[in-house]
Amino acid sequence: MAATRRDVIKGTAVAAAAFATQVAGAADGDGRLAVALIGCGGMGRGHLERLVKRSDVRVTHVCDVDDARLAAARKIVADAGMPDPHATADMREVLSDQGLQAVWIATPDHWHGPAAILAAEAGKHVYVEKPCAHNVREGRLMIEAARRNKVVMQVGTQSRSAPVIRSAIERLRAGAIGEVLVAKAWNSQRRGSIGHALPGDPPAGLHYDHWVGPAAWQPYQQNLLPGVWRFWRNFGCGDIGNDGVHEIDIARWGLGVTTHPDTVAGLGGKYAVDDDQQFPDTQYCVAEWPGADGPRKQLVFEQRDWSPYVQEGHENGNAFYGTKGMLVLGKRSGWQLYGERNKLIEQEQGNVDIGPHHDDFLACIRRGATAGDPGDRPHADIEEGHRSAVFVHLANIACCLRRTVTFDSTRERIGGDAEADGMLRRAYREEHWAVPRGV
Repeated sequence: MAATRRDVIKGTAVAAAAFATQVAGAADGDGRLAVALIGCGGMGRGHLERLVKRSDVRVTHVCDVDDARLAAARKIVADAGMPDPHATADMREVLSDQGLQAVWIATPDHWHGPAAILAAEAGKHVYVEKPCAHNVREGRLMIEAARRNKVVMQVGTQSRSAPVIRSAIERLRAGAIGEVLVAKAWNSQRRGSIGHALPGDPPAGLHYDHWVGPAAWQPYQQNLLPGVWRFWRNFGCGDIGNDGVHEIDIARWGLGVTTHPDTVAGLGGKYAVDDDQQFPDTQYCVAEWPGADGPRKQLVFEQRDWSPYVQEGHENGNAFYGTKGMLVLGKRSGWQLYGERNKLIEQEQGNVDIGPHHDDFLACIRRGATAGDPGDRPHADIEEGHRSAVFVHLANIACCLRRTVTFDSTRERIGGDAEADGMLRRAYREEHWAVPRGV
């Protein structure tokens, strides 16, 4: 008999209570933290290949709805010399294990929020891929779940832990280019068409019902997965929520804003492709923040998914404009700082890697950080991830409706526009066990 949502909540609550009795950051007998991977394809596989090489963790569970990917993940763990992990297509089997201490969630976007909330309720520390949530409401519920259960929740915007990016932000904070008033983020690359397809039967070995999960039911079709789900509104957030959110997060960080924008405008559409994608391949979005103790600040996002050209030396990148200079950076090549009259003053080479981000997450767990103390949170704490994801969601809403939206940062609602405000949430499958409470 299938478990009900009440059974799952009861089971995770028991696990959370057991976890709370352990010493913060406790590990198993050999000193390794017991961790799991939920979502074993693409980025998930990249995480797993790094985790099995670490001496401070033991991968005890792998979970995926694709049998082939699940088998491949299990083999990666075995080939690394670790004990055979528990392998399943149902994350409830993972989260009910009281010995498990942390999970990596690398599922499609529509599962990020529900899975992270269930994991937090089970007392597990959470590393969740970006964008942290499929919609604004889920992001807020993730923050509440992390704080309520006193767990670390790190978002996969790994630039936050990269030394080269952190050094650039330090220059901005120190006033190297004066007061930063405008930040720009761009996603400029060439992607192909996903074509057109009709609904059909899912392939053997794919547990499609588990894949859809709490999202509104949508029949399987060939150009829905793997990977291309991000271009469907029911499951993803478009490329702005995929690659774009990395640069948006850096831009917001460098701009120094710690609230949501109050105004977001956007234009965009499918300029280059004729296919089943439901998000723009071209976007230009602008957000403004109120100036509490100074001038208003602005963040500009540009996306061209059909462009074979780099922009300002970087395929995907950032630029910060200050009253005394400019800083330009790219995740793969470093940054350049210019003074007045475009004089190059300083530069640094480097790139972004997930290793330091794993280090930061695990260090927080071991030292007993619970995200309750703002000064002792991971580099990409869920609250930071939520703020960057909110820009993504508001920009998509503005582009979809082709009008400017006004956002109440405190209430996290769009004022004076019922249609736009309704898009801050999503529709769910009725009575599915993973639908978050409070949506």
